[in-house]
Amino acid sequence: MAKRDHKRNTNLGTMIETNDLRSTDVASRVLNWYDFICPFCYVGQQRNAILDHHGFDVVGLPFQAHPDIPTGGITAGPRSGSMYVMLEREAKEAGLTLTWPKHLPNTRQALAAAEWVRQHQSGAFPTFHKELFQAHFVLGEDLEDPDVVNRHAAEAGVDLAGLNAALVDGTAPRAVDEAEILGRRKGVRGTPAWLLGRQLISGLLPAAEFERLAKRAANNSFKAR
Repeated sequence: MAKRDHKRNTNLGTMIETNDLRSTDVASRVLNWYDFICPFCYVGQQRNAILDHHGFDVVGLPFQAHPDIPTGGITAGPRSGSMYVMLEREAKEAGLTLTWPKHLPNTRQALAAAEWVRQHQSGAFPTFHKELFQAHFVLGEDLEDPDVVNRHAAEAGVDLAGLNAALVDGTAPRAVDEAEILGRRKGVRGTPAWLLGRQLISGLLPAAEFERLAKRAANNSFKAR
């Protein structure tokens, strides 16, 4: 079981602003706001790999891209046109399987679960985060189904009792609120978004351009140490 390493009642905005989220220093930290049903965020996992390659510590933060989707979700419309062709090409180039799901869930609880795991069992977060993306874009599973979230959480070694208690008592959903407030304060209006140094990157930039920005930011950040 992954070790718990953050107190339950720590305010996310305060943690980030006061450098309590450190595995490295602030200069090498990148904040990445995501949603599990956002295909740009799904492909954006490859952009995070670029940041990781350049020595950055990427902190994944929830930001519900479509809060208008009601509880129970909606049926997805047809995916056609140049944007979808581009996403399919980008996913293939990133080595990611992309199967367009027929159902779009309300992701509030799934995001809350992921953020609770990030704060309380950070060692389990990378696997859990990746599996919830795959649940939606590869397996076509419903992320509103607690059994789906719990199954992937258990496979990642998450403390299910603690997770579900936080979902019920509102602790986990409030953490999503805090992450979104922080994001909006930094200028985030949608997903994916990255705060790289003082630069906010909105949307899925081409891999080559993202590589260029990451390399430049790394040179500036690590040179200043």
